[in-house]
Amino acid sequence: MTSKNWLRESGLACGIEHAAAFRAATVRKRWPVALLIVLLCAVAAAQPPQKAPAVALLDAADAPEWRKWAGELGWQVVTWPAPADSTIDVRVLNLESAVEAAIKSGSVDPARVYLAGRGEAAAGVWYAISRFPDPWAAGAAVGGSPKAAIDTGRIFAANFANVPVLWVSDSPGEALAQKLKAAGLNLEWRPAATGGAASAIFQWLGQHKREEFPLSIDCETNSPTFARCYWIQMTKFDPAERNDVLPSTRIAGGNGAALDLGGFSFRLDEPGPGVLVSSLPPKYSGQLKVGDRIVALDGREIATARQYQDLMEKATEEKLAVATVQRGKERIRIETRIVIPRRDPPVSARVQAQYLPDSREVQVVSRTVTEMRVTVAPGWAPAQLLWNGLTLENLKEPGCWVLTMQKELLSAAKCQ
Repeated sequence: MTSKNWLRESGLACGIEHAAAFRAATVRKRWPVALLIVLLCAVAAAQPPQKAPAVALLDAADAPEWRKWAGELGWQVVTWPAPADSTIDVRVLNLESAVEAAIKSGSVDPARVYLAGRGEAAAGVWYAISRFPDPWAAGAAVGGSPKAAIDTGRIFAANFANVPVLWVSDSPGEALAQKLKAAGLNLEWRPAATGGAASAIFQWLGQHKREEFPLSIDCETNSPTFARCYWIQMTKFDPAERNDVLPSTRIAGGNGAALDLGGFSFRLDEPGPGVLVSSLPPKYSGQLKVGDRIVALDGREIATARQYQDLMEKATEEKLAVATVQRGKERIRIETRIVIPRRDPPVSARVQAQYLPDSREVQVVSRTVTEMRVTVAPGWAPAQLLWNGLTLENLKEPGCWVLTMQKELLSAAKCQ
């Protein structure tokens, strides 16, 4: 399907034909018609170009397929070609910058930017939303599993409050989806057999829009780098500043244990025998090859990738291990070890805020935060500003305010 820019076509038609139409109308002395032609063309010429919805991808290699689907609907695709050695946090930061650039260019609608990923890249959808909930209207994870993201210890259910996620997966994924929903994550699960069509995914995404100033926001983070929460920016932290009103919404993950074979990738829904190595990192120098199957560990047969995952989940300590790899007709013995990654400290910061139109109050509640910047939206002032139950300021105008906590004394001042 070809997407047409109707405003542009009207402009061209006006530019080519309106002079002749105007002359014909004036010859017949139909001045109202002539004037209407000029006015309509002037209005068409004055219309700004229409901003398009956009799909943002962490996996730049998957962009051609998404562009094919998006192009049929007049959508855009935004991505960042990440270097092979870039960390997931670097990729998230740069993708967010690419989205901001696309919005500033005027080509992308800031209310309709959607995060998406397929297969192994699907875990990145969960991770990026939890790190930066602000830019996204919604997310779509097609296939794959959120487990790799959850195991980082950086997935907070609060950050999905305004960013719903559609997860399309095989049937075994439904049980995990139910657990995530029970933990408070804003999630809709669909079976791949009936909900995996591109048209259905784009239709679901298109139902959601991002608000620049949501009336209610809730964010949690364990990193000052990822401390933006819509109209609040957390800037200073102190773990001693507790607030039991705001418990952590961190989604508990597994231990992250894996064989120390160089970060190989596999699909949980791939049939056995064993674990099929689907891809390897660039410049990989380990002992595996794409297409290998890990069929046994320490002499114990591995029937499927899910069984392998279960074995890793039960690991409690790092230790030496022997993997048996099927390569064609050959079986290879590889000495390796089970490794368990270091976890982030459990300390996190959380801010919850809302604007109450009826009482004209901006209420902010926080944990571990000693300074933040609050942007009051146009139309909210005049209002009272409250932080952790204390009234700090009578806001007479919108704009940026700095909230500071020093020795349990709370204060607010206009941003400099």
